[in-house]
This record gives sequence, structure tokens and C-alpha cells, in this order.
Amino acid sequence: MILKKMICSREFAYQLLLSKIPLLKPINMKIILIMFAVFSIHLSFAQLKVTPTCPTFIVDVLEGTVNESLFTYSGMAEIEKKFPCFSSAKEETNGSTCGGVFYKDKDISFYTERDYIEVGEHFKGKLSLPLMGASRNSLFNQLGNPKIKDVSWDAYQTKYGILILYYNKLGKINKLQFSNRGAESIKLCE
Repeated sequence: MILKKMICSREFAYQLLLSKIPLLKPINMKIILIMFAVFSIHLSFAQLKVTPTCPTFIVDVLEGTVNESLFTYSGMAEIEKKFPCFSSAKEETNGSTCGGVFYKDKDISFYTERDYIEVGEHFKGKLSLPLMGASRNSLFNQLGNPKIKDVSWDAYQTKYGILILYYNKLGKINKLQFSNRGAESIKLCE
């Protein structure tokens, strides 16, 4: 008998709810179910996207390569394929801009339009020579004399082109750029 009252009480509450809230009437319930089904189908088409990962950047400043297969003259597609985790890419426009592939979180940039690679002081990778943070006066044994010397940078002739080292106020290396072009023909971006 108590069970019957509970069922009756539920039915009574349901009927009361239907009479007070017009959205729950049978016709409106069908519309709500259809909308729910469409929304569910839409969500089922959503794809999970995998975050691209990159191998460790290994920069060989004596050979002018990155991971032994990318050179200063490598194209954007080749770089993006080898290192798909780039933060941005800027299309080349016949030398009037600084097109290339950029890895801001790794502090390395490939300026493909102007054929040089730039490594910043927060570089997350490996250098063949421990240049980052090295003193300006300690480079002769590794690189010889610079071809061009300035207050805040030195340019060294290499077998592949040029290596430019930039110094902070303490005379420590904080950026390097290397290119297959010579000192006379390289055009750097600012």
C-alpha cells in the first residue's frame, strides 16, 4: 500500500511538472531530444589533435648544420618536417621580408629567406661548442681571429660561410648567427 502511494506520488509530481513547465510537454521533449542528438553527433566529429614534438636541436657551429641534416639554405618545408613543433612561420617574399620558421620556446630561428640561422641565449638544445655565455677573450683557441670585429659582435670566417657572435655588456656571448653567405653578402633581419 505504501508502494502504491509512492508511485501515485511520483505520477502526481510528474503530471504537476508537465502542467507547470511547458518545455517538458511531449512535443517539446521530442525537439529537445533531436537537439541533443544533433549536438552529440557534432561532438563525435571533433578530433583529438596531437601536439607535435621535436627532437633535440643539435647545432654544429663548425659545420653550419642543425641535426646534421639542416643547413642555412634549407627550405621551410624541410625544416617544418624535421621539427614540426615550430611556434610560427612567415612566408618568403623574394627577400623583402624576413621569412622563415621560428621556435620561440626553443630560442632558435631559421631565416630561410635570407639563408641564416639564429640561436638565442635561452636556446634549449645542444651546441657543438659551448659558446653561449662564453667570454669574448676565450674564443681564439676554438675559432681563431675574427674576420670583422665590432664593439658588440665578432664575425668569423668558416668553411661554410660566416659565424657571427654577439656579446652582452659583460663580454659574454648571448646570441649567434651563422650563414652560408659571406660577410659581404649576408642580410640580417632586425
